[in-house]
Order: sequence, then structure tokens, then C-alpha cells
Amino acid sequence: MKLVRYGAIGQEKPGLIDKSGQLRDLSAQIKDLDGEAYSPAGLSKLAGLDTAKLPPVDGKPRLGAPVTGISKFVAIGLNYVDHAKETGSPIPAEPIVFLKANTSLSGPYDAVEKPRGSTKLDWEVEIAAIIGTRAKYVSKADALNHVAGYCVCNDVSERNFQLERLGQWDKGKSHDTFGPVGPWLVTKDEVPDVQKLSMWLDVNGQRRQTGSTSTMIFTMAECISYVSQFLTLLPGDIVTTGTPPGVGVGMKPPSFLDVGDVVTLGIEGLGEQRQEIVAA
Repeated sequence: MKLVRYGAIGQEKPGLIDKSGQLRDLSAQIKDLDGEAYSPAGLSKLAGLDTAKLPPVDGKPRLGAPVTGISKFVAIGLNYVDHAKETGSPIPAEPIVFLKANTSLSGPYDAVEKPRGSTKLDWEVEIAAIIGTRAKYVSKADALNHVAGYCVCNDVSERNFQLERLGQWDKGKSHDTFGPVGPWLVTKDEVPDVQKLSMWLDVNGQRRQTGSTSTMIFTMAECISYVSQFLTLLPGDIVTTGTPPGVGVGMKPPSFLDVGDVVTLGIEGLGEQRQEIVAA
């Protein structure tokens, strides 16, 4: 299934994309796409619906992030060898974990704000998992059993705030709109191998990132298992897992986003995003 939330900001409704590409409304079936909806029971209920009987949604409404009410937005840094090398960082011996503020979560086509004082606004195409069942001290072998599905994520980053202003990475990763997720969640059953998906990102129509989840240092299962050793993942939580090479900070000379720039990105089988940069 491809599950979406659509409508104006703060007024999103749950929906799904049927096999013909038609958006259909789920409001009569569930209140919203939250942790309960992404639990095994919730997904089983949705999978059993006759999509042809669900009300079609006319036009092209705004799409929001395909999950709401999350308790955590967890991220893994420097998880591709070539990305670590391009930033001059050592190859991590274990996953680097940081948090993005829940308030950074935004829709896949929403504008991205350039924060006040920003000088090094950067892009990162990533694959994210949305958790379906509580995960605490889970093994690598069992980790993907706790996943509801996968999404495209742009881990927008302000490198000056992240790297040069002291303290944790979070403050360079958490501005409003720094977490576009979607356009939809693709349920795990429709992703045969999460470690064999191509990914890309363009800035103003020029290719910046080309990669594959096959080159992750730590697999999706390893990331989820590792995170669960330190904090409990709850249904609806997001875990985004690092970016391939081609980010602005790694270019020679470095190149960063400014107001008016347009970023487009996508992952095989998971859809595409588009964001315009605006002033905060």
C-alpha cells in the first residue's frame, strides 16, 4: 500500500494511492495515519479494504508527511563511505545517532525555510523507515519486523549551525521544514529488498547525488537494532538512515542553497519530492 496524508497544513486527512494512481480517502476508516494506524492490526485492517469502494479525491491536494503524532524523529549520520570521505570524516565504527525535532517534519512538496542567519544550507536524500511496533533491544535479525514501511526523506541541514556553532548536530538539523518526508509511506511488503534501491537528488535541475541503499555502511536493520539499544522506538516513529555522496558541503568548492533554489529528489519505488527554498 501507498499511504498518504493530504490537505492543508494542520487539516490533513488519511488516504491511500490505489493501483491506478488515484488518491482515495480513508477518513471513514481511520482517524489519521499515526502509530496506531501503522501497527500490525492497523495495517491489516487497511490491507483488507476494497479500495474501489473508497471515495476518490478530486484534483491534486497538498500532501503532508505520511505520519503524525510521532514521539521521535531519529537520524543516522555519515552512513555511506563516500559521503563520510567527502566531508573529511573518519568512517564510523558504529552508527552516529542524532535527533531531528518533531517540528521539523513537513510535507514532500512544502517549501523549505532558509533560517535566519543561515549561510550553509544543504541537502541530503535519505531512506527513512516508519516504525510499526515497539522496538527495544531488538536484534538485527528481528529489526525489520518492527517496520511498517519506508519513505523518502530530505534531511535538510544547516552546516554552519551543525558543525561550527558548537554543541550537538540537532540544531543544524531541526529548523521548521528541515524534515520533508513522503510523498507516501510504502508498506514493507511492497519493498522486496530495502538494501537495493537507487536514489538521487537534483538542485535547480542539476544532478548532485546519485546513490544506492546497497552502499550503506550500516544496513536499515542494523540502524534500527542499534538505535533500539539506547532508546525505545514507538509505532509511528521515524528513523532516517544517512545520505550518499554529493552534498553541498562536500563539493569543491562547497555549494549551498539559497532562496529561490529548487531541490528535487527520489528513491526507487518510494516516490519523489520537490521543495523550493524560501526565507524564514
